Amino acid sequence: MLSLEKNKRVDWSKGEKEGKLYFSIKEVSEIADVPAYVLRFWERKFPSLSPSKSRGGHRRYRKKDVELVLKIKDLLYNKGFTIEGAKRELKEEKISEGKADLNLSWLKGEIEEIIKLLG
Repeated sequence: MLSLEKNKRVDWSKGEKEGKLYFSIKEVSEIADVPAYVLRFWERKFPSLSPSKSRGGHRRYRKKDVELVLKIKDLLYNKGFTIEGAKRELKEEKISEGKADLNLSWLKGEIEEIIKLLG
């Protein structure tokens, strides 16, 4: 479940969107409550937001794209970030997530070594 705003949430496990792999720009626009032209603008400004396109050229957003749209909206509309500030925040968040993944990998290796020593 992803928090949109203080009282609004998206629950991927319920409703008509369950099991859906791709969302149209119209659906994402409705979920995020922003016009489609804003989504297209954000695609140009945020390189990490790049939905795939169908053969006909229609945007196909995945759940991770929708979650990123909601994160961008939160940074810009609720937290008052500028576009450049939001880009920096997303980049820093990605770096810290990478460090956390690295720490978990290291920890897993250490635990496996301890198990070998004990076993």
